[in-house]
Amino acid sequence: MEDILFKLAFVLYFIAAIMGICGILKGGKGSSKIIHLFVGSGFLMHTANIVYRYIAMGHLPAVGMHEASSFFAWCIVLLFFFLKYRYQIGIMGSFILPIVSILMLIALISPGEMRPLSPILQDYWLEVHTLLAFLSYAAFAVAFGIGIMYLIQEYYLKSRHPRELFQRLPSLQVLDEINYRLIVIGFPLFTLAIIAGAIGAEAAWGAYWRWDPKEILALIIWGVYALALFVRLAIGWKGRKIAALSIAGFSTVLFAFFGADLFLKSIHTFS
Repeated sequence: MEDILFKLAFVLYFIAAIMGICGILKGGKGSSKIIHLFVGSGFLMHTANIVYRYIAMGHLPAVGMHEASSFFAWCIVLLFFFLKYRYQIGIMGSFILPIVSILMLIALISPGEMRPLSPILQDYWLEVHTLLAFLSYAAFAVAFGIGIMYLIQEYYLKSRHPRELFQRLPSLQVLDEINYRLIVIGFPLFTLAIIAGAIGAEAAWGAYWRWDPKEILALIIWGVYALALFVRLAIGWKGRKIAALSIAGFSTVLFAFFGADLFLKSIHTFS
């Protein structure tokens, strides 16, 4: 049953993403309500899938690439709905839902069997670390989408022949504000995730920090977003530079998320 719920959620997200992309390319204005209906229905099924797995296994469903990618996507959609009702930006889904669909596709093609958590990882702090990390990743993912929206809107402002999309995108000021607030949300969550992970690592492996490749990448991610906040608050950078840092930061998040399994010899894997 939970597998059916997941697949239905994937289909609904995917349809919404395609509709959003078509809306950008063809300039459809009336599709945002339908898109949100599809996403909302998918989110309900996705939530039921995650709750079922949590009850069945007794821990956060983030074991294995299937669960990790699925939970990552769920966190993004949760934040997407919060921002949608906060800022009323209908077109935002066109830039966020493709990320969700890709994550769900990765989850779909990954083994989805329920696996018990290793005894060494059955620690309260590691579960807190996981939850905080995924929530921060979601904030960074949405900031990535907002950063792309900013660069596109800036391009149209400088263009002598802006497309209809120019009228549908929010102002640069609004996009910059949302981007900044997402970093303000994500950075403390990520900082707390690192701290909780270090406490949990000491209980699991006897050391707070092992200079594991993924731990080094976590420091790099932390540094990118710390830099974004510093130059914003101390130097007054806004706009394109902060948008570029958001894009660079989330690119590093994606490499850390998938690279531990594909390229790095890390103890922090989802396999």
